Amino acid sequence: MAKQIAVGVLAHVDAGKTTLTESLLLMSGAIRTAGRVDKRDSFLDTEPEERRRGITILAKNAVFDYKNTHFTLIDTPGHVDFTGETERALSVLDVCVLVVSAPESVQAHTLTLWKMLESYRVPTFIFVNKMDMPGADSVSVLNDIRARLSPLAQECGSTGFADLAAESDDAALAAYLETGQLDNSVVSAAIASRCLFPVCFGSALRHEGTASLLDTLDLYALPGPVSPDLALKAYKIQRDAKGERLTFIKLTGGTLRARDSLKTPLGDEKITAIRLYSGEKYTQADCVSAPCVCTLCGIKGLSSGCTLGEGTAAAPLTQPLFEWRVKLEEGSDPHEALTKFRILEEEDPLLGVKWNERSARITVQVMGDVALEVLKTTLFQRFGLNVGFEEGSIIYRETVASSVDGAGHYEPLRHYAEVHLRLEPLPHGSGIELDSEVSTDDLALSWQRLIFTHLTERRFAGVLTGSPLTDVRFVLTAGRAHLKHTEGGDFRQATYRAVRQALMKAENVLLEPYTRMTITLPQEYSGRAMSDISRMGQTFQSETNPAGESVISASLPVRLAHSYPREVSIYSRGLGRVSETFAGYLPSPDQAALVTESGYDAEKDTENPADSVFCSHGAGVIVNWREADRHMHLQPNIRRAAGRSESPAPSLQGADLDEQLRLIFERTYGKIAPRALEKPRSAPPPETQVISIPKKPEYLLVDGYNIIFAWDELRELAACDVEIARSVLTQMLDNFASHRGVRLILVFDAYKVKGNPGKYEHYSNIDIVYTKEAQTADSYIEKMAHDLSRDYRVRVATGDGLEQLIILGAGALRMSARELKNEIAASGEEIRALIQKLSQGRTQTSVKTALADAYRGKQAK
Repeated sequence: MAKQIAVGVLAHVDAGKTTLTESLLLMSGAIRTAGRVDKRDSFLDTEPEERRRGITILAKNAVFDYKNTHFTLIDTPGHVDFTGETERALSVLDVCVLVVSAPESVQAHTLTLWKMLESYRVPTFIFVNKMDMPGADSVSVLNDIRARLSPLAQECGSTGFADLAAESDDAALAAYLETGQLDNSVVSAAIASRCLFPVCFGSALRHEGTASLLDTLDLYALPGPVSPDLALKAYKIQRDAKGERLTFIKLTGGTLRARDSLKTPLGDEKITAIRLYSGEKYTQADCVSAPCVCTLCGIKGLSSGCTLGEGTAAAPLTQPLFEWRVKLEEGSDPHEALTKFRILEEEDPLLGVKWNERSARITVQVMGDVALEVLKTTLFQRFGLNVGFEEGSIIYRETVASSVDGAGHYEPLRHYAEVHLRLEPLPHGSGIELDSEVSTDDLALSWQRLIFTHLTERRFAGVLTGSPLTDVRFVLTAGRAHLKHTEGGDFRQATYRAVRQALMKAENVLLEPYTRMTITLPQEYSGRAMSDISRMGQTFQSETNPAGESVISASLPVRLAHSYPREVSIYSRGLGRVSETFAGYLPSPDQAALVTESGYDAEKDTENPADSVFCSHGAGVIVNWREADRHMHLQPNIRRAAGRSESPAPSLQGADLDEQLRLIFERTYGKIAPRALEKPRSAPPPETQVISIPKKPEYLLVDGYNIIFAWDELRELAACDVEIARSVLTQMLDNFASHRGVRLILVFDAYKVKGNPGKYEHYSNIDIVYTKEAQTADSYIEKMAHDLSRDYRVRVATGDGLEQLIILGAGALRMSARELKNEIAASGEEIRALIQKLSQGRTQTSVKTALADAYRGKQAK
């Protein structure tokens, strides 16, 4: 039985990767005529933009048989703007062919690809292409490969090749020294363990050396490990010409059949078809067994990078460096546009689509100008969506200069969690690390793991420019849960607030991306290049290559150098060449100016609160981050609980709490206009929980899910069936609105439902709103409160203290979940009393008439 090998082809742009792919397909008999990039007829570059530009944009599959091997070849993009597409394919490769152009030898992007192959531990064969070109020297190129990529690279068939293979295994080395013979399995094992990198030479355009490369792959390439149980990796999402969603996977264990069900994050989903693609065409398969690269139809719950039975996928190495704001045509619906961008984001997760509900603006992250142009063309060709982009901005990062402690407390009514963290700086490029100093006797291991999950599930915004935090170790130093009231979401809130408070205290550092740029140009232009680099405040290294050209290398801030390749092309009259590789994020020398320019104010970022929420006399109270430490129930950096703080949070209720929230709002956002807040009434006596009906028209906005999970009885219902809980709340509010004569709007979150356009319905005496995708109930209520408060008295019922704070600024009065419950209970008593009063001496029909007249009287008021 033929072995199954998934082989990828990678290269720096213009190294001849696509030409090699065509030659391999021709030599194997898969195609009759080799296509060419310049003739726009290559087998795998089938997209209109690929043929127009002469580059590979999307990874494509081709299948063929050669001798004892069935190959699935994956051709990947060589242009640096599409490195993310290349990286996604690496996780499913058994082996890789790295193409190096003989005249240019190892280039900047070649180094980037090599580092990615190292990270993914992909066994690699090297093909030195364009050996027919003038100046191509196999010895020189091999020496360069060994010096810059790996000393374990060796030409196939040479004495050194066998020596290196033998050195990878002690027993094989002893036998080799004794007999001079080396079994092929030893060579295969050395290649599989990346102890040997075979190097082949040839010219793909002339089909020289490609048959030898195929022989080498057939002889030495080994398939990856296969699991007896079902296991797979999803590496690519695409739509076919009919718009059907396709999930490209590598099956690494078990068997799949058409009509089988897969358990995905969306639940059990049925595979409607299995396709085996080769170029644009495919064949249907009823059944596939591991190892196999195939395409599943009918599956919506697997995204690129998802695994089943395979462990967790690694975070991508490729990161976009630019962010662009989308400009839509006048009259375009931004929500409709957002759904189109979400589809493309599924296919390219690095697109990083962001939606700003307040401004209704879309931003995207793209690797470079070419990728941006392709994105614009794709949107128009696939969806008829014509967009533009504002000037791109650099994506910065932030870190801390020294260790800093932070604490977060989250304790609205019947919730509880407290988290203490220490943030420690790490070397540049380290990313995020986690550690704990807390004993499982003090905080259960399950809670600690949950805190770690919350620390890794999002990118935390820094406090300088709002850029993502990196190069930090989070150390858990203390934590507390409540036996009865703690839920998973409580630790999320406490963890987020602890991180944010620590950042507000810290000495923060702004990091900006750097690029390692290599400029090759005639010597008469080298002075200009050196002068430009010095003007950017950087140093450089210069040497002369065998062709007599100057080769200048420097690490430059992307902010200053991103357009420099175009400048080189202009002033060198097209004779200069520039290659780049990402050099990482480093401290910005212009931090103060960049922070000022960003206009970011951490104190006003309501999506990233640093304040803590404490419970006092049955109500949640927000305590400013500067004051929160002295109210914490655990002392910072002390592993064992020390009891409650000696200074408990202040007791505030009713109008007093409204006034306190108003003061907090004005300190943060500025003075509220007179119309935005009615003068608070004096607090009612403790035994009186009913607020009198206002004489002016009143709206009551209710955050549905917030109330459901704030009331014990509804929360218990929701645990069994959320629909029943919604129905019960709706009926209660309908009766309440009818009796009180208020206009009531009940709002439910549906913002996480993909493609959801939103929904409105009128139910008896109330209006029900289900928010659209990317719109939260909070944001809808805030906007509605602001609009209605011009003409009506507006109250908002929610148990969320932060939302209450925002409500005050929108011009409404807040009502806690408890107060709403008390009002509904009191309303029920009033209804029963009214019925009893009207029933005396009346028939059932006359009671109904009198009751309706009473209600109409309330509505008239």
